[in-house]
Amino acid sequence: MTKDMTEGKPWRLILFFALPLIAGNMMQQMYAFVDTFLVGRFLGVKALAAVGCTGCLMFLMIGFVMGMTTGLAIKTGQAFGAKNEEGVRRSAAACTVLSVVMAAGMVVCGLPLIRPILTVLDTPPEIFDDAAAFISIICAGIPLMSLFAMQTNLLRALGDSRLATIMLSGGLIINIVFEPIFILGFDLGVPGAALATAASQVFANAICFFYIRRHISALWIRREDWRLTKEELWEHARIGYTMGFQSSVVALGAIILQGALNGLGSQSIAAYAAAQRVDAVAVMPMISFGMAMATYTAQNFGARRLSRIREGVKACILMSGTFSILAAAFNILCGGFVIEGFVGVGETEVVEMGRTFLVVNGLCYIVLSLLFIFRFTLQGLGQTAMPTFAGIMELVMRALAAIFLIDRFGYLGACFANPMAWVGACVPLVIAYAIVRKTLHDAPPVTEI
Repeated sequence: MTKDMTEGKPWRLILFFALPLIAGNMMQQMYAFVDTFLVGRFLGVKALAAVGCTGCLMFLMIGFVMGMTTGLAIKTGQAFGAKNEEGVRRSAAACTVLSVVMAAGMVVCGLPLIRPILTVLDTPPEIFDDAAAFISIICAGIPLMSLFAMQTNLLRALGDSRLATIMLSGGLIINIVFEPIFILGFDLGVPGAALATAASQVFANAICFFYIRRHISALWIRREDWRLTKEELWEHARIGYTMGFQSSVVALGAIILQGALNGLGSQSIAAYAAAQRVDAVAVMPMISFGMAMATYTAQNFGARRLSRIREGVKACILMSGTFSILAAAFNILCGGFVIEGFVGVGETEVVEMGRTFLVVNGLCYIVLSLLFIFRFTLQGLGQTAMPTFAGIMELVMRALAAIFLIDRFGYLGACFANPMAWVGACVPLVIAYAIVRKTLHDAPPVTEI
């Protein structure tokens, strides 16, 4: 069901839009969570390390897809806020074309580079082949992920975050059923986890597509809507590809960090991988509030209800900040027990190392919550320069951690990479929003996409 976010109390609109997003993003993370859990429990620590050492490459590829599709749908949200029905349809067509083209290009360019990149990252020989097989299958499945992400982001642009959650839930259930079958039943080992994820994406895409065709008339693209101009494609690509690039820049920092981490051995890799999975689930509420702000901001920008954007940011800081404190408390108090569930009772050193990561990161979650709010708000306004600069700052900070901290402090140095990156990115975003905030005064609605 579509939702107009230009009328009503901002805190209520953002909260009730964010809650399904939180559930949906949790489900999205659960794909990786289930992979890690089942691989670690069924195949052992070395197999867990093989999946874990590809996490930075998954972040690079999937992060680009998620950032790109979120950015492409910004123009859709602006058109919807302006009550421009034709603009919504044409925007959806532009989003589809650009996401398909980019996903195909990522597969063609990415597959030949996987083994060379793993070699450069100094991936341990005993896990190299499993890691290469796992990430190759993930790379080949990028078009499926891109198509599904595009469909769900178009729904969110129209204010419908509930349906995306339902679709993700269905895909996760299929994934949970398929994983043991592919890993153990077909005796495929680590590659089986990636194949199960790809198979679940096929089903999720089909369900989402047929539901939209039956129930979401605003996204029924007509033949004439496909006749897109260069200007329309450029305006979408300018935001979408830039947001994808921002995610990739952040991921490059993670790749540099992973290369340094690989030199510490399989136990450090496994501990970091398991802790990252727990951390990824914990930060989902903060990411979700940020995504809610992107849709809320885009719709109100299209309607030129700009003063409401200021009100929404204030409300979102309070709500997301509260979630960040609760998530930090859980990870600090209970994170070790969750990691033990990944690796088993006997892996005491791995569990303790993972707990250290969660404590260090959890203490800085409040900074991360602000980062997401200001980044997505600026993106909802169609601004790309400062969010890109913030992404570059994340890259620089993670690279500094890899070069200096890991060499001096070992695994503990790796744990401080994320907090350093968050602070480095948050500072310019806060400054940029403070400047933009002075310009947010109501005006006539935007009528073009």
